[in-house]
Amino acid sequence: MGSIYLVDGYVMFREAFRAVLSGKGHTVVGESDNPTQALSDIQRLSPDVVLLDLNLGARSGLELLLEMQQRRLSSRVIVLAMAAHPQHVLEAVRLGVHGYVLQRNSLDVLLHAVSTVLAGQRYFMGEVADLMAEALSQPAHEMPLSALSSRERQVLLMVVRGHTSSAIGESLHLSSKTVDSYRSRLMSKLGVSDVPALVRLAIREGLIDVDEA
Repeated sequence: MGSIYLVDGYVMFREAFRAVLSGKGHTVVGESDNPTQALSDIQRLSPDVVLLDLNLGARSGLELLLEMQQRRLSSRVIVLAMAAHPQHVLEAVRLGVHGYVLQRNSLDVLLHAVSTVLAGQRYFMGEVADLMAEALSQPAHEMPLSALSSRERQVLLMVVRGHTSSAIGESLHLSSKTVDSYRSRLMSKLGVSDVPALVRLAIREGLIDVDEA
């Protein structure tokens, strides 16, 4: 049995996950729908496993993954996603997740994923495994985001969500000038000349949904 932290934007999902996990002997040590609070809690509590929803409103679960990676936090992460996109799966894998489960799967699948990850293995099954294989098989020029550094991807996610350079700098502890440099560099790497084109690329690559733009 293990200690679990829940990061999900919907209270009803967190309640369901908590009930099922507790019923199987796991301990849910905390939960949040806020990435900033979640990061602080995870650093403090060091849960064995973090169940992470990628869709967290104003911020993406991918941003939380980046921050966990940069802080070298030891908790293993299982992504919970409403839908799977090849780029999402590939980005999550590159950021060190240990499992990826679609929320439309049964709770038994989630329990199996948690048990597998607690045993030191990884859980990528069915459709998710197929999408990961698809993403890995694509030529590099068809995966433009692969050219970006972790920090550039972090800035990209915040730019396409409409954050100003000042707000991004405050969040990432960078100067506005440094953020502008990151933005210019990532736009150059991606071959786009303005923010609307950057947003369209992010939608096409599945980093954000249309209704987030």
